[in-house]
Amino acid sequence: MSTAKSTALVTGASSGIGEEFARALAARGDDLVVVARDVARCDGLAERLEMQHGVGVEVLPADLTTKKGRAAVEARLESTEPAIDLLVNNAGMGTYGRFAELPRDSEEREIRLNVLAVVQLSHAALAGMIERGSGGIINVSSLAGYQPTPLNATYGGTKAFVTSFSQALHEELRGTGVKVMVLCPGFTRTEFQDRAGFDSGVVPSFLWQTPQPVVAAALHAYEQGRAVCIPGALNQAGAVFSRALPAGITRRIAGAVLPRVE
Repeated sequence: MSTAKSTALVTGASSGIGEEFARALAARGDDLVVVARDVARCDGLAERLEMQHGVGVEVLPADLTTKKGRAAVEARLESTEPAIDLLVNNAGMGTYGRFAELPRDSEEREIRLNVLAVVQLSHAALAGMIERGSGGIINVSSLAGYQPTPLNATYGGTKAFVTSFSQALHEELRGTGVKVMVLCPGFTRTEFQDRAGFDSGVVPSFLWQTPQPVVAAALHAYEQGRAVCIPGALNQAGAVFSRALPAGITRRIAGAVLPRVE
């Protein structure tokens, strides 16, 4: 008897960690729905994955900072043609600089994408998953959510929310057959840093990871039913360090380590 294919929906799939999730899921045989604003990139990715792995890839263009974009993805998550078995909430953005000097609109967009979209898409996905007694969500957070992050204040705050929210859902869903895991990577080489205006050259090379091992660790941890995945021994040690010390100390350390804005 053949086993039905799984279908995964990945947001922010046009580059970086999201693109690697799409590649890894296609390589194991999952059909995909790839969501991003960059349609041309997603079309190219879909064509390559269909040819390489023989999977079906649906491209869903959406700007998740807008109500219209979120509604389009919510509708796909609520659809059963076919049902989504795994939601990867990867889309996110960051800003860098003194909060009081950053454009208010960009900070609001960051909250809509990093927080509101995660909440709304998770809610849209869960009802059907609970009814079917299977499926799950991987929410991509960040190691930055483990402590206050001066000059990344909004980004760190949004990721702290995602980490706490995801762990709470993991516990709420215990026994339902539905899994929720939060992925908290450290510095990962993607286009994210350039878009956020962050000078990646100030971070020592040994602290950087690439998307491939981050995603491999995430999928392995998800299959094990874990609530949290922090890829890399140094990142795991950093999370323990941040939790162990008082916030007053960790925020001063972060403020001293991060490059200053002149």
